[in-house]
Amino acid sequence: MDVVVFGAGSLGSLVGGLLAQEHDVTLVGRDPHVAAVAESGLVVDGDRSATVAPTAATDGTGLTADLAVLAVKAFDTEAAARDLATGEYEAALSLQNGMGNEERLARHLDCPVLAGTATYGAVLREPGRVECTGVGEITLGHREGGDSASAVRVARAFRRADLDVTVSDDMPRRLWEKLAVNAGINAVTALSRVENGALLSGPANDLARSAACEAARVARRRNVFLPDRAALDAVADVATATADNESSMYQDVQDGRRTEVDAVNGYVVDRASEHDVDVPVNRTLAALLRAWERGQGVRE
Repeated sequence: MDVVVFGAGSLGSLVGGLLAQEHDVTLVGRDPHVAAVAESGLVVDGDRSATVAPTAATDGTGLTADLAVLAVKAFDTEAAARDLATGEYEAALSLQNGMGNEERLARHLDCPVLAGTATYGAVLREPGRVECTGVGEITLGHREGGDSASAVRVARAFRRADLDVTVSDDMPRRLWEKLAVNAGINAVTALSRVENGALLSGPANDLARSAACEAARVARRRNVFLPDRAALDAVADVATATADNESSMYQDVQDGRRTEVDAVNGYVVDRASEHDVDVPVNRTLAALLRAWERGQGVRE
């Protein structure tokens, strides 16, 4: 399978690197990482290891492939979709954080758009090297639920590269469950500067649980059945499995980059306002992170 991975950051490089063991992969990202991969290849180490030589480029326009995998930050989805629309793909798969990415892609692309979640841990340690900090699972399926022949084909190709994949006919619930996890873990770890495992007990645990339950309540008002217990169990499972990891939002804060708060806690707040649901914890977390971004000059 020919695969374009649009967004060669931590997760994109890990998934693309593992896929490159069995498939023709093009990584689209930024220098100096892309330049290092183009010159010397990509090293994947940690809990999964591989040394591969995918094609690497900074320009993602005019490409053709069987599959486009989106791993860009949520605030870059619109620009990525416009670039992808200049090429040709049989299917596209979003492995991004936050909500609303698939709808943006579908507005620009003629191919089927699949939704996906990924619990693999990844850190881009240096240009040309990504570390797998935790083996997880990729779940994918039609963005609106139901069966999808494209999802089955993509999953088969991923499994050939030793990626753990599940095909789901209930992606709306899966996406809201992931949103609850991200709402509970990412913003709290970013603001408190702690690893994921610190949320398993103490005051940070209470905050994470409250944020996740608020997201679950909003999901139910939008006719997506996500019990509070399921959201809480998901937060605990991810925090336990990635206890030593720094969340992607925490990594963004450490590096002084804009976060995906708008597509995570901010999304919960926006949808809650449409259904008259009170979400004070998510509103506070979103406000604090947006204030930090403005102070850093990475947000208007």
